[in-house]
Amino acid sequence: MHLSPQNQQKIWLELCASQAHITPVPVETKERREERLVARVSGADKQLFQRAATLEGRSVATFVITHAREVARRIVADYETIELDAVQSRRFVKALLNPTSAAPNRLKRGVASYRQRVAA
Repeated sequence: MHLSPQNQQKIWLELCASQAHITPVPVETKERREERLVARVSGADKQLFQRAATLEGRSVATFVITHAREVARRIVADYETIELDAVQSRRFVKALLNPTSAAPNRLKRGVASYRQRVAA
């Protein structure tokens, strides 16, 4: 089937227009900003932040907040997540299924070690 260029353009427009209505677009909700965060930076850092913000089409404040939030979330997740390899995972499950009398002392030491790392 051969379509004229005008009809081809019309079909593409219809496809594009309808796709915009079909595809869900995430909507950002704005949190109320009540707190203030102030930091002194070097002139070189300020220029770097301004350049990067301009390249992303954002204000410096939005750029800094967005990227600081992403890094902060990643750091918190790293500290709150325990990852085990296959051997450690098997050992952990085995200890849960077959507790021994020595386990409580090791558990206490493990909890103390965890609390030291998290509190630091």
